[in-house]
Amino acid sequence: MMAKKFTIVGAILLILGVVLGAFGAHALKQVLVEYPDKISSFETGIRYQIYMGFSFLIIGLNEEKLKFSLKPIFTLWLLGVLFFSCSIYFLSLQPILTISLKFLGPITPIGGLLIISGWIVFLFKVLKMSKI
Repeated sequence: MMAKKFTIVGAILLILGVVLGAFGAHALKQVLVEYPDKISSFETGIRYQIYMGFSFLIIGLNEEKLKFSLKPIFTLWLLGVLFFSCSIYFLSLQPILTISLKFLGPITPIGGLLIISGWIVFLFKVLKMSKI
């Protein structure tokens, strides 16, 4: 069951990453000409979303080799990518939205910590395994 969840979330993250990447490359670059740092930040959010999308797919397609619970990893990664990438997207769009979203600033590193925590949990669980 977790394999299907990992695979579906991975596919969704990748689809949205490509869509947002196209949006950023075409529409945003024209609108945010005066804010190249915002475009760069938006691209960072996309890049990490894509990385995590592939991570979800790889784990989902290889679950049978892993003899441990993937639930904590799934939760940490999903919350992490949502907090990290989505906060960056909204912070990057502030000039267009014309509202202050600075309160989202601390959410970005929390998302990063959640992703890193998920990877650490994954690493320790793999190290405990006798064979892969």
